[in-house]
Amino acid sequence: MHQPSVPGLSGLCRVTEHLYISNSKAASLVSLLSVNKITCIINVTETKSRSPPPHGVEYIHIPLSDSPSTPLADHFDFVVDKIQQTARSGGRTLVHCNAGVSRSATLCMAFLVKHHSVTLMEAHAWIKTCRPMVRPNNGFWKQLIQYEKALLGCTSVRMVSSSMGEIPDIYEEEARNMIPF
Repeated sequence: MHQPSVPGLSGLCRVTEHLYISNSKAASLVSLLSVNKITCIINVTETKSRSPPPHGVEYIHIPLSDSPSTPLADHFDFVVDKIQQTARSGGRTLVHCNAGVSRSATLCMAFLVKHHSVTLMEAHAWIKTCRPMVRPNNGFWKQLIQYEKALLGCTSVRMVSSSMGEIPDIYEEEARNMIPF
């Protein structure tokens, strides 16, 4: 498996040689984009960036909210294939949302499942090593599970009932240690 860079909390986190994840603030820092040789930015927030991307950087805005009912899966193939196409041409893609926790993490995990042939469970572990705070919402988990099933014919993560409601089974032990309000 890929050896990620040191986890970053405020900067760009390297997922693969050609894929990075961050929050909106880091994505707006031209110096970070330049030093990491970002050639494509995929912004998955409700609003477009106020400042234009640096010259020569492709900018794609997918205006979606971080809600369990948001149909993020409708964009999986477009986004993951765009990341792959950018990598093949020697470029680097930055995927970001507001906090770099749910929407962007979901898309990066979908990319790893489709183009790096890993299971969803492995993709989640991979992303967590790069950006420890990632935690897609439960609706996005359900969409990822369906995507994994469509691509691989099986699933490595399933939704289970807990005291906190329905959650991915990889959070089961963590949920057992939490007291619901």
